[in-house]
Amino acid sequence: MKFGAVALKDAFGAVLAHSVALDTGRLRKGRVLSEADIALLRAEGRDTVTVARLEPGDVAEDRAAERLAQALVPDPERAGLRLGKAATGRVNIHATGPGVVEVLADRIHALNALHPMITVATVPQWQRIEARGMVATVKIIAYAVPEAALEAACLAGQSALRLRSPQANTADLIQTSTDAAENGDKGHAVTRARLERLGVELGDKQIVPHDTDRLAAAIRASTADAILILTASATSDLHDVAPEALRAAGGTVVHFGMPVDPGNLLFFGHLGARPVIGLPGCARSPALNGADWVMERLLCGVPVRPGDIAAMGVGGLLKEIPQRGRLREAG
Repeated sequence: MKFGAVALKDAFGAVLAHSVALDTGRLRKGRVLSEADIALLRAEGRDTVTVARLEPGDVAEDRAAERLAQALVPDPERAGLRLGKAATGRVNIHATGPGVVEVLADRIHALNALHPMITVATVPQWQRIEARGMVATVKIIAYAVPEAALEAACLAGQSALRLRSPQANTADLIQTSTDAAENGDKGHAVTRARLERLGVELGDKQIVPHDTDRLAAAIRASTADAILILTASATSDLHDVAPEALRAAGGTVVHFGMPVDPGNLLFFGHLGARPVIGLPGCARSPALNGADWVMERLLCGVPVRPGDIAAMGVGGLLKEIPQRGRLREAG
């Protein structure tokens, strides 16, 4: 692509590089100049205009953005994504439903490193998204890019994006109590709001004594697709009441603890094929905590391994929840 000022007689078919204000209106940048446009510029007393001129082997910005978006999401319906219409070198990519966004980051990094005028920006890996939420934007910065660079970017970014939709339709929240006055209303309401964002239905409120056997019985009795546990007393050991209750119910504990604050005292495992998540006490607040990241992935059928938890430490210092009994800093 050639860029710069040219005489008006040479500007036909070139792309206007900068918007031009006229007495009769405005010619906006990105416009392919016609003979009528050139006549208007000449009538304003102009002799030259700054343009971009495509050369053999160049691909215009809108077509380039369209091709790259199609490479990132070759089967939008299957990926749960929708590609917007190309305009000003940009294509926006939206979710068609709720879920978490899977981003093959290595592919995005690779294509972004190929040519400075070819860019893709995405939400963070495993970001929860609602229907119609923007997942990524493809932007061709220049008015055209070389075909070879575009083709390389399309290959590097092949199938790098998809939406992981919720696999669980229902969930049970089992709360434990050490005090007959505890009604569990707050924990149930906050959890329902969290699940509704993913279209998951929460069952009726359940409160059992803070006892391994009673909690195990409630876990075994659940028929929901996912089981959440919120204990009256924080889980402080791998063999505390809630993890032991999951084992007693016939389940498996996969991991306890996470380097995310608030959210350190989380555990998760499974009962058969169903995920079981022991929520930290901070989950009674609607504020973001580490349990959100784990719960959202598991509800969407995304495996979570101990190594995944360990990797959450960078970026895991979240906003403090003032209602916590023991804050990071007092006074």
